[in-house]
Amino acid sequence: MVQARSHFIAICSDSIGETAEAVVQATMRQFELPDTEIKRFMNVRDEDELSRVMEEVAERKGFVAYTLVQPELREAMKEEAVRLNVRAVDIMGPMMQAFADTFHDDPKEKPGLLHRMDDNYFRRVEAMDFAVQYDDGKDVSAILKADIVLLGVSRISKTPLSMFLAHKGYKTVNIPIVPELTPPAQLQDVQHGRVFGLTIQPELLLKIRSERLKVMGLPNNVQYATSTRVEEEIAYAQSLFTKLGCPIIDVTDKAIEETAGLIIRML
Repeated sequence: MVQARSHFIAICSDSIGETAEAVVQATMRQFELPDTEIKRFMNVRDEDELSRVMEEVAERKGFVAYTLVQPELREAMKEEAVRLNVRAVDIMGPMMQAFADTFHDDPKEKPGLLHRMDDNYFRRVEAMDFAVQYDDGKDVSAILKADIVLLGVSRISKTPLSMFLAHKGYKTVNIPIVPELTPPAQLQDVQHGRVFGLTIQPELLLKIRSERLKVMGLPNNVQYATSTRVEEEIAYAQSLFTKLGCPIIDVTDKAIEETAGLIIRML
């Protein structure tokens, strides 16, 4: 029996390599490559270190995706790629060239600017702390402190959406909507345009809840995961959103990033 060959992808960056890895991960979803290793080589700042990276990539018969802002390192990468017959994909270079050519400006060529500890960084950290502290309606007083208030029934992805928005710097609180519980009075006092109602197709929510019960080792015939209960909750939430006059977003078949983008644009 012939053993399937493993795949190796190197991420080479003069910073932490997050941008290049995000592009690689997004591309990988288009392929069936179960045995693939992605290895980051971070803070590569000189040609000797770069050569060692490329030697490993050549030895393992992989390719490299790189984000190097210094022209001399990008040139060295191209030379090493030719010398070792390794495919190298420049993630950032063409984009920087497009900026330079279109806007007639020169790049700063300083590694790590995306992750420098500026005001934006500290705002994101504060927003992440806020989202964790007030997750799932732990303290309804947070509603009046938040940039964004998310409303929705259980298992509609309120928490991951809150965390994603927090990573973008928005203090986000999410409130579960349950027919038996009175909605927080603070919702009436939130500035218009900051509250968003999340809805979903009942069949999908029923499937999500059933899978959740299965993971927890619970029977799938409890009221929480019945079509009657799911439809009742969604209808109740819909009536509440209408009463509040807030935008309603159907998250069915939407990625977290897509829903967050809609919310940010509406803000």
